[in-house]
Amino acid sequence: MTNLVTQQLVKTLPIVPIRDGVVFPNTEMVLTFGRPKSLSAIEASNATDRMVVLSMQKTPHVHDPAPQDLHSICTLSRIERLLKTDGEINALVKGITRCEILSFESTDPYFLAKVVEVPDDIVESDEITALVNHITGELKKAVNIGKSVDFLSFMNIMSGLSASEFSNHVAAILDIKPTEKQLLLETRNVKDRLVRIAEYLTHEVKILEIERKIASKTQEKFDKSVKEAVLRERLKTIEKELGEEGETKEIKELSEKIKKALMPVEVEEKARKELKRLAQMSSYNPEASYIRTYLDWLIELPWAVETANNVDMAAASKILDEDHFGLKKIKERILEYLAVMRLKHKLFESERKEQSVEEVGKSGNNVTSDGKKRKAATPTILCFVGPPGVGKTSIGRSIARSLGRKFMKVSLGGIRDEAEVRGHRRTYVGAMPGRIIQGIKQAGSKNPVFMLDEIDKVGTDFRGDPSAALLEALDPEQNYAFSDHYLEVPFDLSEVMFITTCNVLDTIPPALKDRLEIIHFPGYTEDEKFHIARDFLVDKQLEAHGLEMDNTEITDKALHEVIRRYTREAGVRNLEREIATIFRKVAKELVEGKKKKQLIATGTLHKFLGPQKFTAYLAEKKDEIGMSTGLAWTEAGGDILFIEVALMKGKGSLLLTGQLGEVMQESCKAALSYVRAKAKDLGLSEKFYQTLDIHVHVPEGAVPKDGPSAGIAITTALVSALTKVAIKKDVAMTGEVTLRGRVLEIGGVKEKVIAAHRAGIKTIILPKNNKKDLEDIPRTVLNDLKFVFVDHMDQVLKVALLKSLTKAVDEIVPVTIPRPLTAQLPS
Repeated sequence: MTNLVTQQLVKTLPIVPIRDGVVFPNTEMVLTFGRPKSLSAIEASNATDRMVVLSMQKTPHVHDPAPQDLHSICTLSRIERLLKTDGEINALVKGITRCEILSFESTDPYFLAKVVEVPDDIVESDEITALVNHITGELKKAVNIGKSVDFLSFMNIMSGLSASEFSNHVAAILDIKPTEKQLLLETRNVKDRLVRIAEYLTHEVKILEIERKIASKTQEKFDKSVKEAVLRERLKTIEKELGEEGETKEIKELSEKIKKALMPVEVEEKARKELKRLAQMSSYNPEASYIRTYLDWLIELPWAVETANNVDMAAASKILDEDHFGLKKIKERILEYLAVMRLKHKLFESERKEQSVEEVGKSGNNVTSDGKKRKAATPTILCFVGPPGVGKTSIGRSIARSLGRKFMKVSLGGIRDEAEVRGHRRTYVGAMPGRIIQGIKQAGSKNPVFMLDEIDKVGTDFRGDPSAALLEALDPEQNYAFSDHYLEVPFDLSEVMFITTCNVLDTIPPALKDRLEIIHFPGYTEDEKFHIARDFLVDKQLEAHGLEMDNTEITDKALHEVIRRYTREAGVRNLEREIATIFRKVAKELVEGKKKKQLIATGTLHKFLGPQKFTAYLAEKKDEIGMSTGLAWTEAGGDILFIEVALMKGKGSLLLTGQLGEVMQESCKAALSYVRAKAKDLGLSEKFYQTLDIHVHVPEGAVPKDGPSAGIAITTALVSALTKVAIKKDVAMTGEVTLRGRVLEIGGVKEKVIAAHRAGIKTIILPKNNKKDLEDIPRTVLNDLKFVFVDHMDQVLKVALLKSLTKAVDEIVPVTIPRPLTAQLPS
């Protein structure tokens, strides 16, 4: 209250106690005063500025209340009129505002106190609007079933008051206890006040309904015809009081709005047909409200409203670079897409420039005056595919910003009802259009950038297949006349730029996938994550936590440590959460005054984030027999993995552990078959396997592993264990192996190479056909590594083993890219 007192003017005014009533702000009430102090206060106020404070007593039966018997929250009021009678005064008072009694200055001949105004606490929101609408409906219902309300008061409430005034007027007419009214007066927050009013009014409506049922039973003794006559006369009286002008005016306004909406011809015909039905219908007919809602939807849709197509390639490129780091190929593909859109839009505009705006609206933007379909101005539908957190949704926002268009996002995850996409038919209670039409209306433009998020998580059940409903919306050959079940008229979606996102393509139906142009979003590398964190996330979280660079700093090494040891993901969401965790703790220390400036370094991360959540594999410190270093791809990026082979006396069994998938198990079997076939060349007995059991293990047994790319690493580890020749500790390899020893191309080269570089590997063996993939790898990584490209297993053994095994192996020379030449490769 201290802040309130300093901000508001303190006034000294007479205080008049009221036994069991409350005067609300913005309302009028006639009160009768008879106690000596009350009479003195009223006369004193009337002689000056006519302002008086009305406070309800805590206990109504106290005849001569003391200051402590009065509520501190009361109403500052103005005396409008006075009428003196024998020993009493009747006064018409009007509540001005809530106030609070700070202190009593005197108690004789009347209460005089210092008071301060207490303003309402209100933040306009959709929830407040919904509460006002709900209370309005309940009040109408209460009046209809017998609640007695002054006509002028009722019309005043229905005249579109502010939420604060509305709550005061409704509170004044509620049939509740004085203590409950006092509670409403003391509730400063308008939303909380409206919630309480809604509860009280709902309870009152229930009581009225019960009373009405009781009254209806007593009416059964009256003749049916008499009853109907009385009701008809009453209905006529009500309609006469309300007047027919309002309905006529409503129909006229709707007709004007239909004209201004510039609907296509067939849509306007449908709207006017429904408007004619509404005009002929009684306002009490339940169907009238459904028709009004339907007409509102037709009128509010942007049939001829569009934002300018601002396809500026330089500006688009700048915006994409500002909002996202990396994603070079993705940005290039998007710019190509925008370039095609610009050229097609010029062609599209040239075809319709002779039509006026009204003609365009009447015929539909994608249909010429002779009824033929125009060429669409939008290319195919984009589909962004990638793991969570890599920027699929945010890059959609950037596209909208670069085009100067509105952006709409609809999440399709978990949708199982076709009506969610195409709308419900109007025969159902509570029917409404589908999410696409709802999004178009919300955007207020017929050509927004419309993102359908999580399209791979659409389900199906007995209510239909939502993905089938999407076929029409996402097909440029059909969506110029998209049909929504609720609208029952076609809507042109051809100028909407649809973008879909998903994590996997497997669950998308083939027919829908065929309509999409797939753009893959790879996971971020550690270097890319570092730049995103340093250039975007740190500044964002500093601002979010009220911190500044002057009092909080995080080192580059600390960011790298957070990325490596506290997160393992393809995107950056968990990284942002970890940074937020650090800054929350820093903010707490700064507020407590423990430190004036905080430097977050590698050594202090444990203090903020606790123990490390992940361990990073590093290259072996010495050359080992029977253990090779492979490279793996995961959704969180790349990693190195170790293939361990142990030999034991046995009968030729092959034991595989480490949660290896079927493909990886087959790679192990193929590797053993290759070694058996090449036993003589490798200096082994051709029957070596008959007396040995071979155990292949890949550490981190709790993590499932699969894929063929570990083939050459498994083969190398087998050869090393059988020949007792160690494998070089700084060599890592990846590639699929065949029974004949050929090394086949694999995927995920970028992530694997970066993981090897991070682990301290110096030489990487890759399939020869993967040489082209080095273009995607950062130059800083290429400069530190030596690449050996092979197409046969013999070449792998020559590079990976410490010494050559046979002459046959020596004669095969692998293709090597020495370290100095890598600087010439593209970054």
